[in-house]
Amino acid sequence: MTKVNVIGAGAFGTALAITAKKAGNDVLLWTRHRDHADAINSEKGNSKYLDNVSLTPGVEATSELARAGNANILLLAVPAQHVREILAQLKPWLAPETVLVMCAKGIEQDSGLLMSEVMAEIAPTNPIAILSGPNFAREIALGLPTATTLACRDREIGEDIVKAIGLPAFRPYLTDDVIGAQVGGAVKNVLAIACGVVSGGKLGENARAALITRGMAEILRLGEKLGARAETLMGLSGLGDVVLSCSSPASRNFSLGAALGQGDILGEILQQRIAVTEGVYTASAICRLAEKFNIEMPICFAVNEILNGGVAVSNAVEELLARPFRDERLAGF
Repeated sequence: MTKVNVIGAGAFGTALAITAKKAGNDVLLWTRHRDHADAINSEKGNSKYLDNVSLTPGVEATSELARAGNANILLLAVPAQHVREILAQLKPWLAPETVLVMCAKGIEQDSGLLMSEVMAEIAPTNPIAILSGPNFAREIALGLPTATTLACRDREIGEDIVKAIGLPAFRPYLTDDVIGAQVGGAVKNVLAIACGVVSGGKLGENARAALITRGMAEILRLGEKLGARAETLMGLSGLGDVVLSCSSPASRNFSLGAALGQGDILGEILQQRIAVTEGVYTASAICRLAEKFNIEMPICFAVNEILNGGVAVSNAVEELLARPFRDERLAGF
């Protein structure tokens, strides 16, 4: 039996633990806090992050990294900005052959590094993979049909991961484009905030469709500079994730943007949330990368101005609408 442990007992980590156990693996779910682990084990669920969903029998929660690190495959489902810290704490307990699968979507705010680059810095001898796609945690946990991208440069290891966690209703599609699988997921968080602003500000469905389309152009520009393949960015971990997150209030990033569009204050929105909204922290890192590579990413810049620049939503929208008219062939993907 394959040991597939999950690091991070938020909604997505819990859903992955449920799925990995359904697939026939030995599964431990790690949370930072012992009282949270005890609550999960006693209630056979995770009411804090994923209410009214039962764990697959046999899933156990723990707060001990030494136990959680003992695995064939580790699914890392902690927020992107905490990956470095948690992985450094895990490192003493990792075997060199343990496969690390990144399930967070973001770019490290301080360094501008992709999650694969952070992983390579902390655990350079461990094989790595990326899991990313249009994947709402609750639907995965309930066994609703889901497809996702599994990116791994070593095809044999990638196939082993797919065999370990794949189910008829949870379908990983394998690629070796590790960069592409990360760029789409990171940028879509910021685009989802923008689409939420449009929804909350009642700017219309035409505007949201335009943001999704032009947002894909921004993803493809950044992906090209970082070495991603366009086919990956137009797949599940890019376009698929954009469509989901930019269209549904169930997306944390979309709902945050909607609250901003309605006039709520960012700090107050974040205080009311127990789960991390990744786009808030990734926006500034994306904009620094865009400046570094001289890439036009006006939507991401507008969102960053709202989040981190003190610019009012109405002013950011006006700036976008005041941009010069372009030939679509020149402004395309």
